[in-house]
Amino acid sequence: MFQQQRRGPMSQRWPGGLIKPTPITPTGPYQDGSASGVWTLDQMEYWLQQGLWPIAGNIAPRGLFGGGGGASGVVNVIDYVIITTTGNATDFGDLTVAQSGIGACSSSTRGVFGGGSSSGTTMDYVTIATAGNATNFGSIATGTRYLMGCSSSTRGLFGGGYVAAATSVIYYITIATTGNTTSFGNLTVARYRGASCSSTTRGVFAGGITTGIVNIIDYVTIATTGNATDFGDLSSGWADLGSSSSSTRGLFGGGAVPGSTNSIVYITINTTGNSSSFGDLTQARYGLGSCSSQLRSVFAGGNIGVKVNTIDYVTIATTSNATDFGDLTVAREEFGACSNAHGGL
Repeated sequence: MFQQQRRGPMSQRWPGGLIKPTPITPTGPYQDGSASGVWTLDQMEYWLQQGLWPIAGNIAPRGLFGGGGGASGVVNVIDYVIITTTGNATDFGDLTVAQSGIGACSSSTRGVFGGGSSSGTTMDYVTIATAGNATNFGSIATGTRYLMGCSSSTRGLFGGGYVAAATSVIYYITIATTGNTTSFGNLTVARYRGASCSSTTRGVFAGGITTGIVNIIDYVTIATTGNATDFGDLSSGWADLGSSSSSTRGLFGGGAVPGSTNSIVYITINTTGNSSSFGDLTQARYGLGSCSSQLRSVFAGGNIGVKVNTIDYVTIATTSNATDFGDLTVAREEFGACSNAHGGL
């Protein structure tokens, strides 16, 4: 163990208000609060590996949920949650246009929402650490809805979707800038209503609908451009599902197969192969969204015959059933979800 020693009232420095002179038990990341003055080396190493060691400027892992179809129509609402806690979502702001069928991607600072049912070419962005309304980012080359989004720390990908018919096109953006999309390549099969996730190097696109529901999983190397390669298969044909990841494991849950399912499956992103069973959501539903920190995935919203505001969570490194997290501010489906701490960062 180590301990900061007091050297007198004028010489002691507690950086950014994060280290306090009175120790408290370290039970989690303290990015938005205070940290104990006494830590074990194991605790320090653990939080450093997660990128969550308390230093000035760090923020807690935030998950954002933007747009979607609500009980009274399409909405522009953006909610957020702190992924490491549990509790109801909080209003973040609004998209520039009410949209459903949106894709989303993010860096550690910025979330981007693209495509959708109302204006399929629109891309908006927000600064994840600061609540507020979205700002226009640029345009997607072809108006697309029901597309899939994933990202590394610098580059966002939007793949597939529906443009009069299912499309196979993948586009990319540089998240730190603003501007229109650039062509990346193509999926192995044109499809929409699928799901995607990423490691720091790979983007994975799974499931969706062509003329029927498919079980295909593709992958690309995010830093390059080119067509997708076959990864393996989901356990069945799967659409309208949620997905999120750590840097090593991708999770896919809920959706339609074709009836509603509560199943969660996982893959190891840096290998190839078929999915394996993980556990179950608290309720079977489709049209849900998912985002994650490196440790935890949350699955939010969806449709069970009516729109729901349910949020569940699981610990990514284990296999187990989901636990209730809280509720969205508005019950809805087919929205975009992203975070500042996902597996691509």
